[in-house]
Amino acid sequence: MSMNESLRNLPSVNDTLNLPEVAAFVEKHGREVVTYAVRRAIDRARETVLGGGEAPDAGRIAAAAGRTVAGICEPSLKPVINATGVVLHTNLGRAPLGEEAVEEIARIARGYSSLEFDLTKGKRGNRHVHAREMVTFLTGAEDALVVNNNAAGIVLLLRTLAEGREVIVSRGELIEIGGSFRIPEIMASSGARMVEVGSTNRTRLSDYESAITDETAIIFKAHKSNYTIGGFSEEVSVGELAGLAHDRGLIMVYDIGSGLLRNVEGSCLADEPDVRSALADGADLVAFSGDKLLGGPQAGIVAGKRDLVGRLASAPLMRALRVGKLTLAGLSAACRQYLNPEGLSAGNPIVGMLARSREELERLASKLAAELEKAGVSSLAVESKGQPGGGSLPEVRLESVAVEVTPQGDEGTGKQTFAERVFRELLEGDGPVLAVLREGKLLFDVLTLREDEIVPLARKVAEVCGKGANR
Repeated sequence: MSMNESLRNLPSVNDTLNLPEVAAFVEKHGREVVTYAVRRAIDRARETVLGGGEAPDAGRIAAAAGRTVAGICEPSLKPVINATGVVLHTNLGRAPLGEEAVEEIARIARGYSSLEFDLTKGKRGNRHVHAREMVTFLTGAEDALVVNNNAAGIVLLLRTLAEGREVIVSRGELIEIGGSFRIPEIMASSGARMVEVGSTNRTRLSDYESAITDETAIIFKAHKSNYTIGGFSEEVSVGELAGLAHDRGLIMVYDIGSGLLRNVEGSCLADEPDVRSALADGADLVAFSGDKLLGGPQAGIVAGKRDLVGRLASAPLMRALRVGKLTLAGLSAACRQYLNPEGLSAGNPIVGMLARSREELERLASKLAAELEKAGVSSLAVESKGQPGGGSLPEVRLESVAVEVTPQGDEGTGKQTFAERVFRELLEGDGPVLAVLREGKLLFDVLTLREDEIVPLARKVAEVCGKGANR
């Protein structure tokens, strides 16, 4: 068939709208949006033909239009059941919020709030006060400021305190925080001039001291939260760097990243640097994330000396980086959980998952296996290793238990194995589930499962396995 014939054979907009499956879209979402989607699908089909490709039939055009309608009319951001064992899963939104934080966000979202209104004075107030007292109490800082993520906090402080001047940093701490976003690039975007000292594996205090000039503004330390350097290595402590900075009239900044507010003894977090200790050791400013080990919503927090935080708060860039009422509500609620250390595991999902006992993991695995069995899906409990994730505690592996779903019937003889098919189909439709594909096996690590997710998870698995059995 010639190109002209293929173009003439493309269905019209009206013919496509009259197809039963497209008519169902119209009934559900309205004619305007479906007509737009159909026109777009036909235009793309025409481009395919003009490019030498095969013309799609009416059914494929209708399906393409349906996907466009879904993209417009249905939420693309969906709740996902995390059965990977990665606690702070960056691709799944990092920290899930505790119930108190969720309720606080909903309470503030429903109506107006005192975001920038001083109820005592009856006039305009400042949004920065809402998390300040809580963070300063928990960390020992003189003042604190909330921005939209940790990278924003670093850019803000470098631009405000070191634009056009030098910032000294160890070569062993030129971290990449994901998405090819690296310390050198952050420095460059801020207008500061980065001065590298030491080597990849060893940096001494004398290296920093030798690099100081009249143009130096900041001595910068970055926590290697997503990698480690072992063996023949050396780095300078926060206290030593702070002492050097203060002797020379400089500012000492610590990018701690992972966001542990206080030391947590007797857990996998015991060796993780924390904000309170860093400030006590002399850091002038500490920058960290709100949605990692702290367990709050996405945010960046800069805590430290009052005069320096005040300069950041009044900087012109701050207006572009400030957070809204929902972030402040969720962050404040997450921080309040730390006022009761004994109840922190119950109120903070991240701390709770990291602290799960072997007995609890085995109980959850047994419950999931039992629910799968009731649904007619065979499985077995196996040993697993979870991870803190989110660029935190890179060397830590958490003892866990997973439930392995074994091939059902004679599936798995084609190009796609049973595990691969089920893994992919669990991500489709309502209630998507992210499982683990490991050495050809399909696993559900219970470390990151909530109790109320087990029954829906079992139903979803049974549905997907049943689809395969009926093929």
